[in-house]
Amino acid sequence: MSAPARPAAVPVTRRTAAVLALASVGGLMMLGWPLLLQPAAGDRVDPPFLFLALVPLVLVVVLAEISEGGLDPRVLAVLGVLSALVAVLRGVSAGTGGIELVFFLLILAGRVLGPGFGFALGCTALFASALMTAGVGPWLPFQMLVSAWVGMGAGLLPQRVRGRGEIVMLAAYGVLAAYAYGLLLNLSDWPFVLGIGVPGVSGDLTYVPGAPLGENLVTFLRYTLITSTGSFDTGRAITNAVAIALLGPAVLATLRRTARRATVVGTVAGPP
Repeated sequence: MSAPARPAAVPVTRRTAAVLALASVGGLMMLGWPLLLQPAAGDRVDPPFLFLALVPLVLVVVLAEISEGGLDPRVLAVLGVLSALVAVLRGVSAGTGGIELVFFLLILAGRVLGPGFGFALGCTALFASALMTAGVGPWLPFQMLVSAWVGMGAGLLPQRVRGRGEIVMLAAYGVLAAYAYGLLLNLSDWPFVLGIGVPGVSGDLTYVPGAPLGENLVTFLRYTLITSTGSFDTGRAITNAVAIALLGPAVLATLRRTARRATVVGTVAGPP
């Protein structure tokens, strides 16, 4: 039997959904611009400092839109607690060999509390963890954006699935999210890594400005397959799947009990 539908912790209106969609398209363009760029021969391609400034701005606009209707203080409290937990988990796991305990909790929270909450948690949790681990840098806005997509995607999974099927579905999503996260983060810095060569691998893995889209895309896929897919991304995928399989049922039950107390049924009324 399927569980009855419950209002999301952070309601997503049609306008909010449109803003999320536009922000996601803009974010993909900010990540994938090197593949679409066609500079003249000999032109220098500099890092997209404008994009680095636009990504945080896009995130602020989306978060403002998500919270426009008013957030219940209990929802804010849950968001703060989960952001702190994710930050602590990131500090403990440190990503050594791809072992990261960040995403399994983000996925489970997005699953229970909805796509809007998952997007917000992905932003706030990665920002808080970067402050705790001295991980602030030009890569941070992209990490926040892609993590927000991971949390939002978990909230968009079919809600009717429950029991063992739900755990299997979330574990499979955790594996896919791990590889997608690594691929997109690689895309954000690959164009600026010069002279990439791997022993035993023929050909250069460096981005070539002005090369055909297919050629650069193949080069990028080879680069990410060799440098991260078989190592960090696979470690992250295994960690997500194992953590969800072992801890998922208990964490889901805890989050659902919390959600019943913190779920927003309407908007928060303002002062008379």
